[in-house]
Amino acid sequence: MPAHDAIRARVVARIAEVNESDWDACAGESNPFIRHRFLRCAEDSGVVGGKSGWNPHHVVLEDSAGRLLAAAPTYRKDHSYGEYVFDHGWAEAYERAGGKYYPKLLVAVPFSPVPGPRLLVRRGLDPLQMQQRLVDALLAETERLRLSSLHVTFCTESELQLMTARGLSARAGEQFHWTNGGYGTFDDFLGDLASRKRKAVKKERQEASGGGAITIETLSGAAITAAHWDAFFAFYMDTGNRKWGRPYLNRKFFHLLGERMAEDVVLVMAFKAGAAIAGALNLRGTDCLYGRYWGCTEYQRSLHFELCYYRAIDYAIAHKLGRVEAGAQGPHKLARGYLPARTNSAHWIADPGFRPAVEAYLVQERAHVEEEIEELAEHSPFRHQDE
Repeated sequence: MPAHDAIRARVVARIAEVNESDWDACAGESNPFIRHRFLRCAEDSGVVGGKSGWNPHHVVLEDSAGRLLAAAPTYRKDHSYGEYVFDHGWAEAYERAGGKYYPKLLVAVPFSPVPGPRLLVRRGLDPLQMQQRLVDALLAETERLRLSSLHVTFCTESELQLMTARGLSARAGEQFHWTNGGYGTFDDFLGDLASRKRKAVKKERQEASGGGAITIETLSGAAITAAHWDAFFAFYMDTGNRKWGRPYLNRKFFHLLGERMAEDVVLVMAFKAGAAIAGALNLRGTDCLYGRYWGCTEYQRSLHFELCYYRAIDYAIAHKLGRVEAGAQGPHKLARGYLPARTNSAHWIADPGFRPAVEAYLVQERAHVEEEIEELAEHSPFRHQDE
């Protein structure tokens, strides 16, 4: 472990300035979203940087020889879009009171509500000590720039505990995750469901086939062609325009993702009469399949459930992955075997006059989230709820 006075913090304006192997020595292999290639796809495609309001501001720790010791994927944000941890109400309240909420400092993966490490430490170093130094550096940078706040979203439980001990406030959220019970087949999973739920899943899978008119392929690596990406981008744009008003990603992002991370991509595509009509994009970690985007250009009853949830479970079982994380929102996922799971974020408000109001809100919100998770868990589709 380097001596404290030999460690320095600095800001990196482009992730390309950091050696990929050095960053990934801190990020590890388990979560593809915090790896150098994914973050660089966002920057090189232009969905991050420029006029996007996501300004790369990565905070790193180095030793006296310039060796990377720790890093946090950090952005100076001019708005709160694309984060999936909503603080628009805080911004409005603060600005009504005469403050300036933006820009703010955010540690996150752009446009990806994927839980995972945010305080990345090189293997072989003391993680607790280096994470403490990294949090101190993030707070110091927030103060140096005179920003309103620091936010670390979708962090791990251990990171949250460390940050709350450092004075940040905890925030809870909710997602729906499927856990692999050691199943050998999809039918084994169905066998764990209550009878009524099992019948409903089987019916939806049959409906999704359109009476045999629809075929579905699960693609990865070199099997994904430019034509597949073109079709999926059309699906993504259709969903984005209908649900969000302005899709965050562009075609170049998907091109770079396919070029640089094809082996991590699991693309589920539906075809009718040879033409692609729907698709779901996942990224694979070492023990998890992360569902990200879905879209279609032709409606077919239950096709969304088949591509996004059931095919993801199929893939996880076949590849012995421990879980599937299906992204933000969606109590409808509960009936399909995805149970509620708490997510964590940490927040620091610079203004001591505004900080207590945010903390009071978070106390109430945490209690509400825990109550909702408990209530939803009581409606689990698994057989033990019937017994």
